[in-house]
Amino acid sequence: MSGRRDNNDRESRGRTEPTLGRLDDLDAPAPPADDGLPHIVVDAPRRRGGPQPPSPPRRPRKRGWLIPVLVLVLIGAATALWLQQDRLRNMVPATELNDTLAQANHALDEGHLDGSNGDSARELFEKARDQQPDSDAARDGLRRVGQAEVARADAALNAGKLDDAEAALNVARELLGGGNDVERIAQRLSEARNPQGRTESLIDQAQQAFAAGKFDGDDGAGALYRRVLDADKTNAVAARGLDKVGDALAAQARQAIAAGDKAKANALVDRIALLVPGYGDLPSLRAALAETRKQDDQAVNALIQQGNDAMRAGRFIGDGDDNALARFRAALAADPDNADAKAGLGRVAQALIVQANAALDSEDDVQATRLLDQAAKLAPKSAELAAARARIGGGEAKAGTPAAGGQPTGDDAMPEASMAVTPEQKAKVADLVRRAQAAASRGDIMDPPGDSAYDLYRNALAIDGNDASARAGLQGLPTLVEKQMQQAVASGNVQRAENLYATLSDLAPGGTSQADLRHRLGSAWIDNALQRAGQGDRQGAFQALDHARRYAPDDPRLQSAYERIATGR
Repeated sequence: MSGRRDNNDRESRGRTEPTLGRLDDLDAPAPPADDGLPHIVVDAPRRRGGPQPPSPPRRPRKRGWLIPVLVLVLIGAATALWLQQDRLRNMVPATELNDTLAQANHALDEGHLDGSNGDSARELFEKARDQQPDSDAARDGLRRVGQAEVARADAALNAGKLDDAEAALNVARELLGGGNDVERIAQRLSEARNPQGRTESLIDQAQQAFAAGKFDGDDGAGALYRRVLDADKTNAVAARGLDKVGDALAAQARQAIAAGDKAKANALVDRIALLVPGYGDLPSLRAALAETRKQDDQAVNALIQQGNDAMRAGRFIGDGDDNALARFRAALAADPDNADAKAGLGRVAQALIVQANAALDSEDDVQATRLLDQAAKLAPKSAELAAARARIGGGEAKAGTPAAGGQPTGDDAMPEASMAVTPEQKAKVADLVRRAQAAASRGDIMDPPGDSAYDLYRNALAIDGNDASARAGLQGLPTLVEKQMQQAVASGNVQRAENLYATLSDLAPGGTSQADLRHRLGSAWIDNALQRAGQGDRQGAFQALDHARRYAPDDPRLQSAYERIATGR
């Protein structure tokens, strides 16, 4: 115990010893004494002198590094965006492409794999590929269609439907370019068509067909012998039988050449090449066809030259033979597939349309109508023809429909035809033009009827013949089709390219660029034929060469392609 006591302790007795207490608390303020009185706090006195000395200013933190870093980040972001611009562009939604892909996927889910009406999965995926050639979705879709065709071929084989299996297998080979699954199905199909036990039966059937003079066709001697050889390449009886079939078909081909029936002769020679690839007389038959074609071409070319001379002299039509129309028609009579003669008729139609527009400018509607009627016989789907027709009558508003003021217009109101269109009609025309533009971008140029770009533009002009947007859209269709055709050729979609070429020939008959486009199309068909031959589809290869010959008969690659496919080299 320290013995310390409080000074106010009333119980303390005697002497209190002094103590120093805790030295650590010397600097601490003394605790207030509890004397029972109210505790008052007195503020320290305030100085009223001069102003307080300012506190030292805070020095700002240096951030000079921030601006260079931000500049570097912006440069890096801009560089990344520039390098990835194609990828970013592909991320932008393409409504029309997505619609086509959605339709294609729906067709695939429904099992509608292939067709010719434009609504099958294969056609729609190919259309999407044409809209965007680098579309991964379109390429993957075509691959999935090919796989589905393999599954369909497998199921058809299991069900014993050999023809269905072969058709599905051919499509799968075109889309997939071969592969283990395709080869497996092909082997199974070959075994199913040519079981060893049926060889003698097939040879008997072939001999009977040959005796009956039935050389061609699926049940003809040639096809039956071919089936035997496909299963057994060493079968001597089938090989000799095919040589006899080749002799019989060659005799028919020479008769067709002598009769001037080039189409039949070509078909027979192509059939010989398919059934008997190594037939010895095949080169001489080709040479005979080429010589006949050369002689015929000389006569046809002379008629076409006379027609061109008449065009330059302004003799487009007439009653006699000394005019362009008569010469071009004579050339087509000699060679119905002659592209130059068809183009000549298109140029005659264009000349008549030019004259009709001049008559319209002179307000001679009667003469213009007569000229356009003549042009319509030669080029009924010409875009220029439809645009010129719209000028006559000015559409519904000029044909007597009440105008905005309620008064019908007549034939003498051509300059005011657009002014006479009611607001409702203008809105309808604008809607038709928008739909036509959308159809054109989808590739729906002439089909489907009523909803094609061609029909929609014509419907708009039927309401207002002076509408500039509808007229420009209609007249711009040939250029758009030409561009789409070039894209189809570049992507190898030769069937679509051929369809677009036919559309272009209808819209702009006699166009100056069509000769080059026609040759490019023929060359693309040759490439397609060689590709099919490499995949083992010899029949499809020869069919592709038929298309090539139609568009580019003088292509130097044509003859060599026939020989390569026929000999299998």
